[in-house]
Amino acid sequence: MLKSLKSFRTLVVFLVISSFLFSLNCTKEKPDAFSRVLKEKKLLVGTDATYPPFESKDETGKLVGYDIDLMDEICDKLGAKCEYVVVPFDGIISGLNNEKYDAIISSFTITPERETIIGFSKPYYQASQSIAVKLDRQGINSLTDLKGKKIGVQLGTTGELLAKKVDGAEVVSFDNIGAAFIDLENGKLDAIINDKPTSQRIIALRGNAKIAGTDLSSENYGIAVRKGEKRLLDAINNALTSLELSGKLEDLNKKWFSVQTRIQ
Repeated sequence: MLKSLKSFRTLVVFLVISSFLFSLNCTKEKPDAFSRVLKEKKLLVGTDATYPPFESKDETGKLVGYDIDLMDEICDKLGAKCEYVVVPFDGIISGLNNEKYDAIISSFTITPERETIIGFSKPYYQASQSIAVKLDRQGINSLTDLKGKKIGVQLGTTGELLAKKVDGAEVVSFDNIGAAFIDLENGKLDAIINDKPTSQRIIALRGNAKIAGTDLSSENYGIAVRKGEKRLLDAINNALTSLELSGKLEDLNKKWFSVQTRIQ
């Protein structure tokens, strides 16, 4: 009986200690993204590689573009290498919050709605929304002119949000904005609302379309991280500031654009 009691007490002590150690382990804070970057020397970055001249694939399948060059420079400042995860734009936020990657660079406009669910770096590029029409199309120069028209946009973009505000318009959303330009050229769309630099690049490559009217809006691009990843966000912002002061951002603009468009 005494032996059994001692065994029981030993078991109880073991269970209490095990429970304490387990609860202690569970309450340990999960390493933040920046800690993993420092440890692994690697930053996982989500991007939609269908948006030249910011991010796309060249004829060999290599990722190229303004955003890719910029993010590589930032990773170099962090002492890490960028590893890109190519994802459709409409699912890019959920991928970030599900920890498939730790940052997003993808011509990503900073908006109040997006800032409620993710964190943004300081702006690194100023863009605008514009209307593109077929080369011989006349009479479309503003959002008012698009009333009742068929408008192509990229899914999940600010261009899509803007198009949906046009009275009576039929908005057609594409996974790839390049496909929208093909439909425009074939007469299946009246117009496209999209980021002006990308529309200009596609028009320069394909022809058969033009920018119509004046810019519809002004937008700032930012690099996104998950909410609460303050150390990673601070490191990215510090890298952006360093690249701007060194003139590297201006060099990237000269490489990828004919005019300077960086944030002043």
